[in-house]
Amino acid sequence: MSQHPSQPPRVAVIGGGPAGLMAAEVLSAGGVQVDVYDAMPSVGRKFLLAGKGGMNITHSEPLPDFRRRYGVRAPQVARWLDGFDPQAVRDWIHALGIDTFVGSSGRVFPREMKAAPLLRAWLHRLREAGVRFHMRHRWLGWQDGRLRIATPEGEILVEADATVLALGGASWARLGSDGAWAPLLAGQAVEVAPLAPSNCGFDVDWSAHFSERYAGAPLTTVAVAWRDREGAMHQRQGQFVVTHSGIEGSLVYAISAPLRDQIARDGSATVWLDLLPDLDAARVAAEVNRPRGSRSMSSHLQGRLGIKGVKAGLLHECLTKQAYADPDRLAAALKALPVVVKRPRPIDEAISSAGGVRFEALAPDSSMLRALPGVFVAGEMVDWEAPTGGYLLTACFGSGRAAGRDVLDWLGLTPRK
Repeated sequence: MSQHPSQPPRVAVIGGGPAGLMAAEVLSAGGVQVDVYDAMPSVGRKFLLAGKGGMNITHSEPLPDFRRRYGVRAPQVARWLDGFDPQAVRDWIHALGIDTFVGSSGRVFPREMKAAPLLRAWLHRLREAGVRFHMRHRWLGWQDGRLRIATPEGEILVEADATVLALGGASWARLGSDGAWAPLLAGQAVEVAPLAPSNCGFDVDWSAHFSERYAGAPLTTVAVAWRDREGAMHQRQGQFVVTHSGIEGSLVYAISAPLRDQIARDGSATVWLDLLPDLDAARVAAEVNRPRGSRSMSSHLQGRLGIKGVKAGLLHECLTKQAYADPDRLAAALKALPVVVKRPRPIDEAISSAGGVRFEALAPDSSMLRALPGVFVAGEMVDWEAPTGGYLLTACFGSGRAAGRDVLDWLGLTPRK
């Protein structure tokens, strides 16, 4: 240990996002001197921007359903949630003096719908607990067992009894999550899965006419169907937006992981749009096949089924003239219009990222790296992903809390509840 016998252990937390701040809170409560280092001028920048349109802090759905949102990594993330579940998140926020409420979708928000008051109260509590913050301090790796830190005054070496890395993923690089840590850890024999966009939009090779006319048009009251890797069909209802290059929005983000993975395997992925999810196929077919007299098919669809605007444009964009002219094929397309997505949008545009430090690189039931004893990881830099809706933030909180407790255990200190 590097500390003097009369001094508390010193732990360096690299990264001032939700996971890093939560680790700092647990560590300081456990009697450790905590120093938080962040490359940006202030902490929590992505946290603040994510909360600009309404801070979605967690979700109120039953815990078994909540756990399933983490897909193949649900068993590993369960350890974090066991220590800090959605109700514990709400209780923690309330203890900061921030009220919460459950929205109509089941999502949980701070009463003021903003992240800034929550972050201010949290930082005040951390500073009162003795946590020290070092801004514009970028971690560069290790030298002779010490942390290399670039500062505005030059490079320094920092000794610590343990280190928590909470450096984020690789989305929104301008806010500090640039993924620059990945080669540093890979160079230390840490298994790192390639970083990839998650909760992202996708490119579709629209025609110039469709792109120019409908970019920015919302598609409300639609459903999307897709196949998983075993070939089973899944469907989800919601809304999204047509963009100049493709599609994005909440419904697209919710299925971004299977689409991204299928594109990686097959070069493209197909989704099927149900443009009339409130009507069954028989009703749609009956309306399309009604006599239309001298009216065009476009006028007929608008009059009988309300198909107009971007929905009408999609039919022309995705169907051949022959298919559009065939009432049976057209009716089928209204319930399952195939759209081929070609590429996920760049990772820096994504809400979050997948990939990162593999769980297999961690010690059993711990956040500590096998290859680097005394170095712990937390947050989005670990290889897991989740949809939006409070799941990302809850897991970041939980992973930071778990990392803090793991450090205390490794130092021989008893974590305080």
